[in-house]
Amino acid sequence: MVLNTDEFYMHRALELAKKALGCTNPNPMVGAVLVKNGGILGEGYHQKAGTPHAEIHALRQAEDAARGATIYVSLEPCSHFGRTPPCADALVNAGVGRVVIAMKDPNPKVAGQGIRKLQEAGIVVTVGVLEEEARKLNEVFLKHILTQLPFVAIKTAMTMDGKIACESGDSQWITNEASREYVHRLRHIYDAILVGIGTVLKDNPRLNTRLKNEVGRNPIRVVIDTFLDTPMQSNIVKTAELQKTIIFCSDQVEAEKERQLVDAGIEIHKIDVEQGYLPLEKALRILYELGICSVLVEGGGEINGTLVNDRLVDKFYSFIGSKVIGGRRSPTPVGGSGIQRMEDAILLNSIEVQRFGNDVLLISYPEKQ
Repeated sequence: MVLNTDEFYMHRALELAKKALGCTNPNPMVGAVLVKNGGILGEGYHQKAGTPHAEIHALRQAEDAARGATIYVSLEPCSHFGRTPPCADALVNAGVGRVVIAMKDPNPKVAGQGIRKLQEAGIVVTVGVLEEEARKLNEVFLKHILTQLPFVAIKTAMTMDGKIACESGDSQWITNEASREYVHRLRHIYDAILVGIGTVLKDNPRLNTRLKNEVGRNPIRVVIDTFLDTPMQSNIVKTAELQKTIIFCSDQVEAEKERQLVDAGIEIHKIDVEQGYLPLEKALRILYELGICSVLVEGGGEINGTLVNDRLVDKFYSFIGSKVIGGRRSPTPVGGSGIQRMEDAILLNSIEVQRFGNDVLLISYPEKQ
């Protein structure tokens, strides 16, 4: 694809923004490129919440040369005082001549006000350059700012014949080492990792991030455990002081078991049980209130089935290993009661295919209904 001048520099801004993947929550990822007479004067990206925004990095590099220049920004410059001053004011004060923006900021504190401030100062503003790419880049930010729910992605690993474990329950390993490395990178960029009690009892997982050549960021661990069956000797409990762990349970659990888990360093949240199950949407809303913007689900078929049926899933990472195991009672990635009519099936869009040796990864988005 041949890019025009605006698209070329906006593409660079988006590439810069990606460098902060998983590091800016609850803020969006933003990149900026300052250009004059066909040359780049400065560039930068928002690296972490509370630190200078992308535009400020670019302006500091350019200094006085910024006057009359064009700046390409992947998201509308902010217009309000937060932990940092408004970027729109900084651009006006620097005397830039034109601002090219990929997309408007849906945050109600901005929502066009940054654009308006620039235009009122006589700056030429262009909006919508590579907007689709910008929206995909900040899919987590857009979900939580617009819905007050975290972005939910399900990761599954199944054999070529659609099984996530043998009838015996053995599931290690369906995918190869390269695929598993990619999963640890996902853990590095998502705020939280969620499983059900069944996964804790069967696999005794650590649910941390283990990357080969770098230190990964550990996600907050979230366990759906209605009756507080999490064993005190499980890896989840034994490492709770090292990695924040949250358990959602019924409000009817045994007080002594709750005390033991709290003393071990686990955060307990109680929810009223509905029809024998914990309502996962309520759990997700609590996670949002705790400042968690994104959740990677690595549970079994029952958790996945509930999330799918309740239309709470935003993205699927579906690994297919190059193995066949069969078995009429071997579990599948999405369990639960299931959808009863094919016409009601959830359609998947924007499917991306990646290869890891003989493994295949399908990344897709469910069509919202």
